[in-house]
Amino acid sequence: MSPRLNRRAWVFIIPSIILIVAFVFYPMIQAFITSFETGTGNKLAFAGIKNYKRLLTDTTFRKALFNTLIYLVVQVPIMILLALAISSMLNSKRLKFKGLFRTAIFLPCVTSLVAYSIIFKSLFATDGFVNVLLMNLHVIAEPISWITDPVWAKILIILAITWRWTGYNMVFYLSGLQGIDDSIYEAAEIDGAGALQKFKSITLPMLKPIILFTTINSTIGTLQLFDEPMNITQGGPANATITISQYIYNILFKYSPDFGYAAAVSYVIVIMIMVLSFIQLKVGDKNE
Repeated sequence: MSPRLNRRAWVFIIPSIILIVAFVFYPMIQAFITSFETGTGNKLAFAGIKNYKRLLTDTTFRKALFNTLIYLVVQVPIMILLALAISSMLNSKRLKFKGLFRTAIFLPCVTSLVAYSIIFKSLFATDGFVNVLLMNLHVIAEPISWITDPVWAKILIILAITWRWTGYNMVFYLSGLQGIDDSIYEAAEIDGAGALQKFKSITLPMLKPIILFTTINSTIGTLQLFDEPMNITQGGPANATITISQYIYNILFKYSPDFGYAAAVSYVIVIMIMVLSFIQLKVGDKNE
């Protein structure tokens, strides 16, 4: 590339670099510095690792971390498996109205968060549609306290996240399935392979990079989970559904603002995401 063309390229690249540094890297560095400070507003003073020591004795933080990990361990595998199963069914050539089904399953992830939260709270209320239906079917003898019971409230959050994001992951798997040559499946059928064997020996290995991507992407999203607990259960009952992101919000806007401690809590999420990203890179290297 000639020096003149090289200068022209930098003219287009430099504005992007400036914006990324200003709105991504600078806030990250400033938040890290703030995590070592205490005080309110502009009256912040250096406090060393005081905020990080506080994390070890903060029962609310431990509860938020535990809840977040519960959502991660339970919900992400369920969502990934559902997305895989649904995409496999919707990729069938014999299925009619595939476009309608794909749109219907993908639609939740573009639905208004506030609207769907209100609907979920109404459906899963003590006298809501779900309890009435289950009682009429004689599945339960009395209404389930979906919102006020600690265990059922977690299950409700998991159901809500799964409903909202399964279709999003399904789209990735559908695109991967459509990239697999039909001749591979035809050859497997000639060898006598059944549907389950083809799925296990052909579909899963071919989709492995996409499965890895969606798993890591879903994991990072779950670690940052905020909207559903905030809008459906408000983190209750008694912090039974609170997440790390919601706890950060409470520290900054609900309780007496503590910017330093909020920054320290936020860096717990950063560290967890960095670790998972490192695992993703290592697994990707092994695949290569």
